[in-house]
Amino acid sequence: MPELPLIDPEAIENLRALNPGDNDEFLREIITIFLEDTPQRIAELDQSLAAGDVPTFTRAAHSIKGSSSNLGTLRLRALAEKLEFDARKTGLGDVATGLAALKSEFAQAQAALRAYLPA
Repeated sequence: MPELPLIDPEAIENLRALNPGDNDEFLREIITIFLEDTPQRIAELDQSLAAGDVPTFTRAAHSIKGSSSNLGTLRLRALAEKLEFDARKTGLGDVATGLAALKSEFAQAQAALRAYLPA
């Protein structure tokens, strides 16, 4: 299977198409919300992992999966989906490596998405 792109350009174009002619204002708003919300969801993952709280962990992973899908951060979405699935299936015993990968992937996606925001 080929490696997924960091950001799916089609998802970005789909967001742009929702408000054509707004000079990317809607796109920038969605990106800003994502960049503010995702670190909070990652903190929830950390906290729920430390507390052994599977339901909170899976909800946070599910939230990241959905927002990543909307923005086309496909690799981040895939990692969040795997964390959600693994936590539901086997608990939190083996999610630490996946969580570290998700954090690294978010940092890359964050940098790429900032290119769409004004300097």
